[in-house]
Order: sequence, then C-alpha cells, then structure tokens
Amino acid sequence: MKDTLIRNARVIDGTGAPWYRGDVSISGGKIAAIGTGLTVGPEARIVDAEERFLAPGFVDAHCHDDLIFLREPDRPEKIFQGVTSIVVGNCSFSLYPAAANSHEDLRRHFSGLLGETLPNEIFADFAAYRQMLEGQGIAPNLVSLVGHAALRLAVMGHDRRTADTGEIQRMAALLDAQLSQGAAGLSLGLVYPPSAFADRDELVALGAVVRRHGRALAAHVRSYEAGLLDAIAEFGDVLRGSGAAGLLSHLQSAGRPNWGQVPNAIAMLEDFRSEGIDISFDMYPYPAGSTWILQLLPPAVMDGGLDSLKRRLADPQAVAVLRHWIEQGGDAFPGESKVSLIGWDNVRLSAIGAADLKGLEGQDMAAAATALGIAPFDLLLRFINEDDGQTGIILFQLHEDDLHAACCGRLFMAGSDGLPRPGSKPHPRAFGTFPRLAGTLRRDKAWFSIEDAVRRMTSVAAQRFSLHDRGILRPGMAADLVMFEDGISDHASFENPTQMPSGITDVWVNGGAVIRAGRQTGLRPGRVL
Repeated sequence: MKDTLIRNARVIDGTGAPWYRGDVSISGGKIAAIGTGLTVGPEARIVDAEERFLAPGFVDAHCHDDLIFLREPDRPEKIFQGVTSIVVGNCSFSLYPAAANSHEDLRRHFSGLLGETLPNEIFADFAAYRQMLEGQGIAPNLVSLVGHAALRLAVMGHDRRTADTGEIQRMAALLDAQLSQGAAGLSLGLVYPPSAFADRDELVALGAVVRRHGRALAAHVRSYEAGLLDAIAEFGDVLRGSGAAGLLSHLQSAGRPNWGQVPNAIAMLEDFRSEGIDISFDMYPYPAGSTWILQLLPPAVMDGGLDSLKRRLADPQAVAVLRHWIEQGGDAFPGESKVSLIGWDNVRLSAIGAADLKGLEGQDMAAAATALGIAPFDLLLRFINEDDGQTGIILFQLHEDDLHAACCGRLFMAGSDGLPRPGSKPHPRAFGTFPRLAGTLRRDKAWFSIEDAVRRMTSVAAQRFSLHDRGILRPGMAADLVMFEDGISDHASFENPTQMPSGITDVWVNGGAVIRAGRQTGLRPGRVL
C-alpha cells in the first residue's frame, strides 16, 4: 500500500475543535504526520484536497449490517457516506453464538429482521464469524456486539420465563467466551422476544460480564412509548447493578400522545451520569423508525417462537383479542400498541419476501389492504403466515422537536440503524444518515457546527466502543479518513430511499483508499476490530 500525502485540507480533528488548514500524511496504514508543507518520498501518492474538509472516518454506532457484510463486503452505501467503521449486533440480534440445539432457532429469528438467512450464515461463535469476514475481505471496519437473543436461544430457546441460576451462569459463560474472542460488548433487545423475557437478575449478571471485559452494554429498552422513562430507569438500574458502561439505542419518543418526552429522558441520563453511571445514546436523524412486522404484536404472543404464534392465530378467540389490542390498545397485554398510537396509514411496507405480496412494498398498510379488499389486520395475518413474519416496515411516529433534542444532546452519537435488504424499499437512513447530519441538518437547519457534527460521528462513538486508535486525527492513529465538500448532501428519501449522497470524494480505511475521486476502488482494507 503506497504512502499518501493529502495537501491543502481543512482539517477537522474529531474533538470538536475548530478546523484548520493543513496536510496529513499516511504511511503503513496509520497517520504519519499532520502539519503544513509536509514532504514524502517520490513513490507516495499526492492528493490535493483543494480546501475540502478532511475528518476522521465516520463511525456508524448502530446498524444491522451483520448479514449484508457476508454478502456485499464492499458496503458501498456506507463507504459513500464516509463511514469507515460499522457497529453490528445491535438490539439483541447477532449471527452468533449458535449451539447445535439453537442453530435453526437463531437462523429463523435473524431472518425475521433481515429476511431469509441461510444456515451457513449462522456461526458457532464470534471467532468463526470474524474468520469468515476476514477471509473474504471487507471494505470498512466491523465492530460486533453479541446479541442477547442468541444467548437465550442457546440456553433456553423461546421460553417466556425468567432464567434460573444455572441458566444465567450458562449464558454468562457463553457471553464471556465471545468477549474473550474480541466481541465489543452485549446488546439487549427488550421488546424483541426472547430478549424481552429477561428479568433484572439475568441482565445484571450479563452486564457484570461485560463490565469485567471493559466492553459496552447497549440496549433497545422496553418501551419508547408512554413507558419510555420507566424503561430508561430500568436500564439505568441494570448499569448501576452491573457497573457496565451503557449505550441506550436510538433514543426517541414514539406516538403522538407521547411526544415531548425526549428532553426529560436526556435529563434522566444526565442524572445517571452525575451518579457515576457511564451512559450515552445513539439516534438516527429521521422522524420515522423501521423494524419488522412482528413488532406490531405484543411480545407475550411470541412465547415459543413463530410456530407457536401461528398455532395461536388459528384460534378465532385469540385472534379477536389480538385484533382489538393492536387496533385500539387496552389491558389485554402490557404496553401500548404501535398501531393504536399512529394508525395503519403510518405503517409503510418496506421489505417483503413473499412473491405474491412483494408488489405492496412502498405502500402503507391501510392502502395496501384496501387494494386487496381486506382489513389491515387481516393483511398483517397474511404477512405472518405467508412471509413468515419477515416483512419489513417503516413507522412514522416521531416529532421533529424530539428528534432535534436527541441529536443535539450532549450524549448523542450517530447511528443509522439501517436494515439492509437488497431489492426492497428500505428506510433512507441506511443511505443518508451521515451526509444528512454533516450537510442538511448542519447547513440548512443549523443544528450544530461542522466540527460538532463530525465529533458526533467520530470520536464519541469511538470512545464508547474502545476504538482507541480511531475517531480523531493524530499521528499514530489508524488512517481512517473521509474527505468531503462543504456541500455534502443526502439524497435518499422515503420515496427514493436508495439514492447515494453527494459531496464525499475520498475515503480511506486503514490507509487504503476505498473511495478515490468519487469512485469506489474495490479495495478491502477493513478489519474486524
């Protein structure tokens, strides 16, 4: 790999300090020097920044690229956003660890989120997953959390009950093994069965393992609706009891009746920090979220897994109770129904595997059901039975004021939360999160300065995930860099969600140019960190 000298850049170092003009040289995959008038040998590649910004490579603190990394290791929609490190394994979903008895359960569980997952895409442990990725090569770096669901499936299956002492010990041992192999921490998905079935004792015990390894504990908490503050209090209690450093996933307040809670949530997080609890949060800069269709159901009906759910749906009385709760809410199940809060017309179909239903992608549930001459709830049942519950959805449920409060909060770091399923109509966050923060929201809405936008996309996440040689520009740090114009812009929209951004001209990962003069080079210098 050739040495490189980048001249005449406006350098943003990732700390939040003002940009300055300078040169940066790269040698051996690291930043060799920063200054003015730098010189290099005759074989070095010279890149004239021509006053463009040069910053640390962006870190996607929260996404679900676990599976797509195996299939599309060049990750164009990420590197064209300037993302050089990607954190996967979020919300309790990871492709490992799988025991012999849980391999098929984990495969089907992961398929619900990201579409049909093949048996050879589920791994016994983190080491096997890393070996596969490094064997084929990857363009950006990958950081992987251990999904809590995989631990539960390996030890308890889909059982809806608390774990006993022996089962907690077995999950803790399995987690310990993954962290010893290099996994970056543990992720909880406390609305996603079977992670949703865990109690405090289990979560604190697993958090203590995370703490012992000095890693991070991330959590999709139990509620982002009316129960948001209670859910945050529960996560804070788990962190208090375990001593782990925490990351609250995609902080938001969902559903019109619940809008306005985010400032109070942030105040609660700051109180935790004053108490000595190390906690921060990530979020994506869009007023809609994305998940899969089983999230419209209460977790209790997933006791025993998908096959058990389908058997329950054969009972007309059970279906009637479920229909009423989903559409009107009530006391039949704990928590709030998403549909009762936002309506079927705010549930957009984004990814469908079943061929007979795929033409409905891009429509909302109300319109799609009308086109078929059925009720939206009955269309939901079709997706469960004909698409195995693997249908992706977008939920329009957030308020701009809450989004602004989250993204401008002191503890915020950027995460796309993308759910990549090629050939579908995904949430635009997978293609636009980082240029949206650095461009549209910084320039057009003045949410933050360019230096602060970069800090939230680089050093904050690097610190959370112990990427101590990344996230800021200093000699000796890994040469993950992004060069972009002041006019950097996102173009992905909810109507055209796969449009690439503009204004990012060059990207380096570990010193290798993966984007050069606006073109992908095909290099795969990424590492599993």
